[in-house]
Amino acid sequence: MRVIIAGGGIGGLTAAMALHAKGIDVQVYESVQELQPLGVGINVLPHAMAQLGRLDLLEAVLPLGVQTAELCFSNQHGQLIWREPRGLAAGYPVPQLSVHRGRFHMALLAEARARLGDERVVTGHGVRSFAQADGRVEVDLFDRRSGESVIDAGDVLVGADGIHSTVRAVFHPEEGLPQWSGNVLWRATTRTRPFLTGRSMFMAGHLPHKFVAYPLTEPDAEGMQTVNWIAELDRRDVGLASREDWNKRGDLDDFLPRFEDWRWDWLDIPELIRGAEVTYEFPMVDRDPLDRWTYGRVTLLGDAAHPRDPIGSNGASQAIIDALTLADLLAAAPGDIDGALRAYDDERRPKTAAIVLSNRQHGPERMLDLAHERAPYGFVDISDVFAEGEREAISAQYKQVAGFSLPPK
Repeated sequence: MRVIIAGGGIGGLTAAMALHAKGIDVQVYESVQELQPLGVGINVLPHAMAQLGRLDLLEAVLPLGVQTAELCFSNQHGQLIWREPRGLAAGYPVPQLSVHRGRFHMALLAEARARLGDERVVTGHGVRSFAQADGRVEVDLFDRRSGESVIDAGDVLVGADGIHSTVRAVFHPEEGLPQWSGNVLWRATTRTRPFLTGRSMFMAGHLPHKFVAYPLTEPDAEGMQTVNWIAELDRRDVGLASREDWNKRGDLDDFLPRFEDWRWDWLDIPELIRGAEVTYEFPMVDRDPLDRWTYGRVTLLGDAAHPRDPIGSNGASQAIIDALTLADLLAAAPGDIDGALRAYDDERRPKTAAIVLSNRQHGPERMLDLAHERAPYGFVDISDVFAEGEREAISAQYKQVAGFSLPPK
């Protein structure tokens, strides 16, 4: 069996290594000429880390970030609404990892090239078209260096080519651009003193006036950490200057004034924002869930299959789970590739669709919205704001939807 993967991102590279580990021939084509350590912070949840453990990748990725110990929700006054342990501290057998996306991506790239061979991860080749016949997929790729076409063929084509997937667009040409929620994120990293436990992730405010932060490195010799932060505001009144430009520089004047009074005894948000060397601006976008991913010998994976609003730390995690699920099913039925691809579709599509729809309702961050709605000026006792067990139920419901609930003890 030979599998061609379009896309050398986190999902595509993980899929390549998972398939290779099963003895399946894999070829990865990435459209950009040089993969670089782009982006800011991401979280990899325990159920995805467990899948990386199956590929013996934990030793490669764990030193790159911080093992998150807790998640906290606060209002815009810095008052604690909810705190829960995460990762090992919550009883999972593997950590939750907060890490710079670029460092994580480059580690996967190095591992994929070491395991598969450099020639199996080819950059500068984007899919232009493909055709299926007699149980084979012929792929026409554009070589950005030479400007010529390159033809390759395999038993399966996996579209792991992101939110602007060329493979997806062939089957859904009517979709057009991703849907914008009306909100914009400004993202950056700042070197600062640790806050709370030094392994804490927090979300504060309410949609669409929210701030998120978590550390990406352990404290250095000077006691400083690199902290990833995200500021979010509704920008429907001004619209978008451009669509999904992942390298668009942000302007502090567009959002900092809305956070100027967010100074708490445990963190000064304006100071954190001003400490960043560069800020990037991203629109919050997603796409409607599809009624199928698989068309014959072609299927989708990761953001090509289920792009969602960045709520709940589920982007990279769900792509990793897609990858291992696909490899498991193809390896289990080498004589029935079509059946394995349908089984992958049936297994992963409904679960990820539920996450997309839950994220549109703000996922676990509904807790922030409820706290603001019920106590916009703060509270004396959080138990006066939420009914007994209400916060626990919101948190547990999202874990169940996202697939990382702990089994009953």
